[in-house]
Amino acid sequence: MTELTAVYGTPPSALADVPEGAIQVSPLIPGARSLEDQPDGSLSRFVMLAPPGTVERRYAMAQGLRALAPGAPFTVLAPKDKGGARLAKELKAFGCAFEPNSKHHHKICSGHRPETLEGIQEAIEDGAPRFLDELGLWSQPGIFSWNRLDPGSAALIGQLPPLEGRGADFGCGAGTLAKTILGGPKVTQITLIDIDRRATDAARRNIDDPRARIAWADIRQPGVLAGICPNALDFIVMNPPFHDGGAEDRALGQGFIAVAASVLRKGGTLWLTANRHLPYEAVLRDHFSRVTLRVEEHGFKVYEARK
Repeated sequence: MTELTAVYGTPPSALADVPEGAIQVSPLIPGARSLEDQPDGSLSRFVMLAPPGTVERRYAMAQGLRALAPGAPFTVLAPKDKGGARLAKELKAFGCAFEPNSKHHHKICSGHRPETLEGIQEAIEDGAPRFLDELGLWSQPGIFSWNRLDPGSAALIGQLPPLEGRGADFGCGAGTLAKTILGGPKVTQITLIDIDRRATDAARRNIDDPRARIAWADIRQPGVLAGICPNALDFIVMNPPFHDGGAEDRALGQGFIAVAASVLRKGGTLWLTANRHLPYEAVLRDHFSRVTLRVEEHGFKVYEARK
């Protein structure tokens, strides 16, 4: 049997050894394999930088342990203030024995998969995709604002005029904004893009419209849009992320704005919603000829920026 190591996320090399040839299984790394698709007991090793959300983390650990062969080694780690403090309790609940360690503000748990696991199916069911009646959408824990309409998106929806032509939704999530936009008969095409495979999977279930294209991609990577959506777009909508690995990173939204400006036609429009404290005004003015604050409410700002 060929040995196969799976790695979830990007564990710091100083804290966890990832063998050469390991397959990536994080839904936040475009092109990675699906952990859910790995057969039971097929992995010879599992290394995981655990996500901060409790339900998401337990789901991913359960899927990794399910796919790990009995007796095979695992290493699970996380920053102490982003789920690491709970790892030991959660792994014990799955029936795992391990050696705990602390280094560089991380909690590291290394052990071997027991023959019999406990509570795995419950954790998988808790973190699995599901249809939310209150939203009328498919979603999954781990997707941004997975079980509620984000106030920023709600503010943007309240300001959007009927859009026309070809456009894109950067960071589309489960497809809430795109569904609203596709209610406009003059929209000819919209490309939904998200770095989270769970989001694009949900969007495909939520949007049944031939005008919609959906792509799992990181728009910050140079040239990635060339094969996904056309240049000279008429409009782009976005509620850009501002956290990376649980830490605030304002450069994320600034990068989204710069990419949007590069693919909009002259006269094209960017509609942006963002938390009030985020300093996007300067970068908007650097890339667009006219920037208008449309509304400021409930801690959010909505901008219309014309190329």
